[in-house]
Amino acid sequence: MLYHVRMDVRIPLDMDADVKADLVAREKAYAQEVQRSGRWPHLWRVVGEYANVSIFDVESNDALHELLSGLPLFPYMDIQVTPLAKHPSSIA
Repeated sequence: MLYHVRMDVRIPLDMDADVKADLVAREKAYAQEVQRSGRWPHLWRVVGEYANVSIFDVESNDALHELLSGLPLFPYMDIQVTPLAKHPSSIA
């Protein structure tokens, strides 16, 4: 199943710099691992915002929730999920 996911990151401004650096490093490692697995085929930055839009390719709603909740930044994100279906006019 394909999902369009927007993630807006809201790290507290008063977070300790070392804690933030560790959190961001763990987030990057996790995100790259999921991308390599093929479950996160598209990841784009939203210009001018601490946000991204992504396409996930996972087997179920539960699988997507497990993947997203495993993100180290998950507690600091506002996430919008849109399930996708094939468009009848699509030639792909």
